[in-house]
Amino acid sequence: MKKIILDTDIGTDVDDALALALAIKSRRDIDLRAVTTVHGDVNLRARIARKMLKISGLEGIPVAAGIAQPLMRDRPILGWVGHEGKGFLTPEDDGLKPCETHAVDLIISEIMSMKNEITLVAIGPLTNLATAIIREPKITENVKEIIVMGGVTRLFNGLNLPHREHNILCDPEAAKIVLSSGAPITMVPLDVTLKVYVERKDLDKISAVKSPLTDAVVSMVEEYLRIVNRDYTWLHDPLALAVSIDPSLVRMMDMKILVETRGEYTTGQTLALTAKPGESAIKMCIDVDTGRFKDFFMSRICANNM
Repeated sequence: MKKIILDTDIGTDVDDALALALAIKSRRDIDLRAVTTVHGDVNLRARIARKMLKISGLEGIPVAAGIAQPLMRDRPILGWVGHEGKGFLTPEDDGLKPCETHAVDLIISEIMSMKNEITLVAIGPLTNLATAIIREPKITENVKEIIVMGGVTRLFNGLNLPHREHNILCDPEAAKIVLSSGAPITMVPLDVTLKVYVERKDLDKISAVKSPLTDAVVSMVEEYLRIVNRDYTWLHDPLALAVSIDPSLVRMMDMKILVETRGEYTTGQTLALTAKPGESAIKMCIDVDTGRFKDFFMSRICANNM
């Protein structure tokens, strides 16, 4: 079983909650060691994660709140729209507090106490991870793997993609620290995540399971679709989580990734270059088997195992 820490900005885009649900439903493959929250109201995010774990009978998994502000503290909190937790959290959940350990300390402790065993799946801005690297540089040598949902290359999927991706744009300085750290990193960019999505018709299958977790998932997705006025939502973060379980779902290429931090219009952009021999490289996902991944996601979420 893979020992995983999920670092997340759960609560805004529903795909974070879907990634956590996928982790919960994949316990034969995953030992979920902790959930850490980042960016914005990290305590509210922690309550959402704690409740998802609680209704799944997994209250023993620690949920740690992390850093709310970008690393340089000179950028706004992006993407906070005020619906976080709506329809899922109730006043009774106010007591669902994060653990006393800070997310950064928990990340360092887990990686250093279980060297080369922890896979960190980062599906939010990279502020927690960058701070952990600054505080304890040796985690880059002792983490088994870091999987980042973030960035966009615009090399393999045409130029009709955004030139910047949200998680990187929220804290480009943090992303620069992480992606240039030399740690073993797999990057799951928009180039592949925009190929995978869940539709309203899929919610009928999930709803039929009739468990507290799947009922919550359906409710959160329906609320999010109402907010964005769409009949589908992309599975950015669940794909990153799935890659930690089955890397064969995607095709990868070794690339050097640079993060722009100074451009007036390009700050937050990721530049993908061919890695030279001997140069530190990142495994960049360049394609995904969309059908197999969708089957993987739906079969796990709809499994009647809780």
